[in-house]
Amino acid sequence: MSIPSLPVGTLRPALCAPVLAAALSLPALAQQAPEPVREAVTAFLVQQTAGLPGKVELQVGEFDAGNRLPPCAELTPFLPPGTRAWGRISVAVRCESPVTWTVYVPAQVAVMSEFLVAAQPLRAGQIVGPADLGRRFGDLAAEPPNTLTDATQAVGHHVRYAVAAGSTLHTTMLRLPPAVRQGQVVKVVGSGTGFTVSNEGRALNAAAEGEPVRVRLGNGHVVSGTARAGGVVEIAF
Repeated sequence: MSIPSLPVGTLRPALCAPVLAAALSLPALAQQAPEPVREAVTAFLVQQTAGLPGKVELQVGEFDAGNRLPPCAELTPFLPPGTRAWGRISVAVRCESPVTWTVYVPAQVAVMSEFLVAAQPLRAGQIVGPADLGRRFGDLAAEPPNTLTDATQAVGHHVRYAVAAGSTLHTTMLRLPPAVRQGQVVKVVGSGTGFTVSNEGRALNAAAEGEPVRVRLGNGHVVSGTARAGGVVEIAF
């Protein structure tokens, strides 16, 4: 006895219906909404730049809207070791709960302020006077490190080498008195998100304010930081 065959077209609805129903019943893939991440980064950078001179302008980059990260209930932004909120940076964002993951969000910190420039050519060895200085307004974060912003930082000091007119002035161009002397016992300070540290050590080199200095701590470890007035060395986390 032969079994009658059915037209192929009559089988498709019966086969497709269960598959379609199962697909419609599947939950959407888990995904972290971008806006909470960007808001957390913005709030973090506002806090980190609160003490900077001039007007701070922040730009937080986009966070991948097509990510497949589980939604987070507790976001903690932080800066990688040795990074400060200055110029082009990447801010790390760690999810603390209910799962753990870490992402990096690009950002830019602009610090709009006046800074000093050479109003005329400066000779090596000459003493800087008020007439030698001009001012320019711009982004300090885009200028050389240790850019001078106050005339008192330059007037009365000798020029190390010839400087062209219009050049931005920074500490390495001038012979400044050391803020830290080699062998001096210094106070080492630093801060991060929600914490501060303080220690003592001995400077391994002399440095003017704003210049790099290496310090040997009491436990023998050597750290690098920035010389500040009063025998203070500032380190970044």
